[in-house]
Amino acid sequence: MSATLPATDRVVIDKVETLSDDWYVLRKYHIRYRRKDGSEQRLTREAYDRGNGAVILLYNRARKSVILTRQFRLPALASGHPDGMLLEAPAGLLDADDPESAIRREAEEETGFRVAKVEKLFAAYMSPGSVTEQLHFFAAAYEDADKVSAGGGHAGEGEDIEVLEVPFAEALKMVEDGRLIDAKTILLLSYARLKGII
Repeated sequence: MSATLPATDRVVIDKVETLSDDWYVLRKYHIRYRRKDGSEQRLTREAYDRGNGAVILLYNRARKSVILTRQFRLPALASGHPDGMLLEAPAGLLDADDPESAIRREAEEETGFRVAKVEKLFAAYMSPGSVTEQLHFFAAAYEDADKVSAGGGHAGEGEDIEVLEVPFAEALKMVEDGRLIDAKTILLLSYARLKGII
């Protein structure tokens, strides 16, 4: 495969190899990169393609609380997290859906809350040096009446999700003391504090 990337005339892809196509797709790219000084450099880079995703901060203004999930994450365990169980905001892959439809689906599957109105906040690449995923960030208010199921995810997909309602102030303390170390959740909580959402 040889192609010029549409966004720049500085990179030419000479070859793409698929290294793994199991859980997601890992590809190795052989590229020619034109440096700022005009010289050309040959590079190889690997990129993990898992599709794009969405994440949501579910908040209750009256109680000043947020909904978080706790679930097992193998990469966290493999890199030294004691049990691999991470606190996170509800999230998931878009699959074939648009970001808003996907996050509504994921919020209900993971937490049991069916939210009426979601607000798009921003989108970001979470690990652009190695992962192709762009993550879409949302926020939505929730009320007790929005709870339509226990949540917990899909057991058939290996999900075993605990749903927690946490005071917003406590969630921020969890970031400071290291109990909450998930980047997407930290971004949402920080954004909520900065914008006075809660």
